Amino acid sequence: MPESSSRYRTQKCSNDVIANLELVDKFCYLGDMLSVDRDADAAVETRIRIGWNKFRQLVPLLTNKDISLTVRGRLYSSCVQSSMLHGSETWPVRKEDEVALQRAEMRWSDGCVALSYKIEFQVKGSERLGLDDIISVLQQNRLRRYGHVLRK
Repeated sequence: MPESSSRYRTQKCSNDVIANLELVDKFCYLGDMLSVDRDADAAVETRIRIGWNKFRQLVPLLTNKDISLTVRGRLYSSCVQSSMLHGSETWPVRKEDEVALQRAEMRWSDGCVALSYKIEFQVKGSERLGLDDIISVLQQNRLRRYGHVLRK
């Protein structure tokens, strides 16, 4: 059992049970990172990392020229984008978080249409795939949750 220090708190649970609880700055709960300072930085970083992992799994399909751009866009939206925005309804999103999400999506969507870093025909990959902007999807998710909360 850990020694008593400022990083631990003793809590009496029941009649004879005493637990030493460790105080931490952030922790993972149901796949989402929660932090003491109540911002979404840790959650956004974790979700972007999860999105990268999902993108890497689907690279053979997302970059396949035999599959139409519409189908690749739907696959990207349903797998990569949804895994990245899972739980985002409760994030207190700041401008820096929005920029990080947009930057990640731009790199993925450009990878889906196999663009190099040079802009081809001045059209972003997300537009060619028929995707909505990730910030508008985030706002729709938040409003959908707000509607559920109002109805209860």
